[in-house]
Amino acid sequence: MALAYVELASGRELGLSDIHLSSTYDGLLEGYPCAWVNERAMSGLGHWARTRYPSMPFHLIDPPRTYPDTKPGAFGPVEVLPAVQCVGVFSASPVNEDNDSVLYESVLIVGWFQADISMPVGNDALPAFRALAWEDLAVDTMR
Repeated sequence: MALAYVELASGRELGLSDIHLSSTYDGLLEGYPCAWVNERAMSGLGHWARTRYPSMPFHLIDPPRTYPDTKPGAFGPVEVLPAVQCVGVFSASPVNEDNDSVLYESVLIVGWFQADISMPVGNDALPAFRALAWEDLAVDTMR
């Protein structure tokens, strides 16, 4: 049974069966949020998802970045991602219409960043999340 449901802009309904939330900058002991640190955070999120769910495809939604009006440091300009990094396991009806929906479902692991710990539910999910090209990213698997 799904924890929550998300409706994509296309009308496809996704079921969320697992979610992992963590602080974007947890463990940042030195330095400051910048492009280099953020690229490592994003690649780390993908690595975590692929390690935990090796048989499922992963897609990272390009996160919004903010650039506070502060003096650049040794690593370049300050670049801040939203405070919470998320990975969710989503499923829906099969992408391939030839696959029986009783036997098959489409699955995708999605990574994204958001400002708070709210759940992506219904029509209230982030616009970039609701715009996912599910048919291009998800794969059909047997239930």
